[in-house]
Amino acid sequence: MQKFTRSVAAGAILAAAFGLGLMLPASADEAKDCTAGIALLKAEAAKSPPKATLDKINKALKGAERELGEKEYDECLDFVNDGKKAVKS
Repeated sequence: MQKFTRSVAAGAILAAAFGLGLMLPASADEAKDCTAGIALLKAEAAKSPPKATLDKINKALKGAERELGEKEYDECLDFVNDGKKAVKS
């Protein structure tokens, strides 16, 4: 029974390590996408859009930059997407 328990524990550790390994590249991609999205929003804000659109872009930009600083890349991308929607409208 003890041998079986060790095998299960070893398998669980390997599965966890493998799972973390798969998650790291996604996080790096999200960080890159977040940074690129922030640059895009800054470029759109520099084009002097209408005030209502600019306000939405600036709000999204502020949130995205905050989340980038907190390394919450998925939330950063949510703000970037909000900013992109404002540009399209």
